[in-house]
Amino acid sequence: MENRFNVTYITFGGHVEVQKYRYLYFVIMLTVYILIISSNLTIVCIIVIHKSLHEPMYIFIAALSINSVLFSTAIYPKLLIDFLSEKQIISYSACLLQWFTYYSLISSDFILLSVMAYDRYVSICNPLQYPTIMRKRTVCILLISAWTLPASQSSVMVTLSAKKKICNFQLKGILCNSTVHKLHCVLSTMLNIYGLVAFASFVLLPVLFILFTYIRILVVSYRCRGVRRKAAQTCLPHLLVLISFSSLTAYDVLLARLEFDFSKPLRLVMALQVIIYQPLLNPIIYGLKMKGINEHLKRLFCKRV
Repeated sequence: MENRFNVTYITFGGHVEVQKYRYLYFVIMLTVYILIISSNLTIVCIIVIHKSLHEPMYIFIAALSINSVLFSTAIYPKLLIDFLSEKQIISYSACLLQWFTYYSLISSDFILLSVMAYDRYVSICNPLQYPTIMRKRTVCILLISAWTLPASQSSVMVTLSAKKKICNFQLKGILCNSTVHKLHCVLSTMLNIYGLVAFASFVLLPVLFILFTYIRILVVSYRCRGVRRKAAQTCLPHLLVLISFSSLTAYDVLLARLEFDFSKPLRLVMALQVIIYQPLLNPIIYGLKMKGINEHLKRLFCKRV
C-alpha cells in the first residue's frame, strides 16, 4: 500500500467541550434528527397518498423532502456516534463518501428549487400552456437530471481528491465538507477551479434563474390582480427557502477558500445551522404555506386529536 493509505482515520477538531456536554449534544441532535425525518416523510406520504397533490409543484416538494432525509441520514448518525465516542474520527474513504453525499444533495436542492421556480413561472405567466409544457415525461426528466447531474459532478471532485496525497489528518469542523481540501499536502489549483465552476453551475446559475423568474412573476402579478394571491401563496415559501439556503451554502463553500479566522464555537454554530436549518425548515414552510398540503395536515392531526 502507498504511504498515504497507511493512516486511515481523520479527526474532527471542531467539537466544543464534547466530553463535558456529550449527552446534552446527543439528546438535542437526536431530537432534531427525529423531527427532520418524521416531518419530511409526513410531507412525502401526504403527497403520495392524495391524488389531488399529484401535480408538478407538489412532486418537486416531495423530492426536496426526500433530499432532506437523505442529507440528514448522511450526517446525523455519524454525528451522534461522535458525541458518545472518546475520539471523533472517520476513515478517509467514509469522509469522501460523506462529502460526496453532502454536496451532491445540496446541488440537487438548488436544481429542484430552480425547477420549482420555472413551474411557478409557467403556471402564473402562461397558464394555458402549462399542461402542455409540464407533462409527466418532462417532470420525470427534470427529477432525474436534478439527481444525476450533481452526483456526476461530485463524483469527479471525490475521484480527484482521492488521488491526492494527505499530510494533514485533522479537520477543523464536525463533518466532511469543503474543508477536506485542506487535508491535502499541496492545495490543488485544479480542484479549486473545478469547485468554483461547480459552485457557479449548480448554485449561482440556479439562483440567478430563480431571481429572473420571480421578477417576471412579480411583473405579471402587478399587472393582473387575479394572480397576485396565487403568486403570493406559492412563491413566498419558495423565496424564503431560497434566501436561507443560498446564504448557508455560500458560507460553507467559501469557508475552504477564504482564510477566515473564526473561533471554534462560531464554526460549530454555523456548521449546525447548515445541517439543521434547511432540512427542518422545508417541511415547516411548505406544510404551513402551501394550501394543499396544509389542509391535509390539518385533517390528519385533527383526526388524531
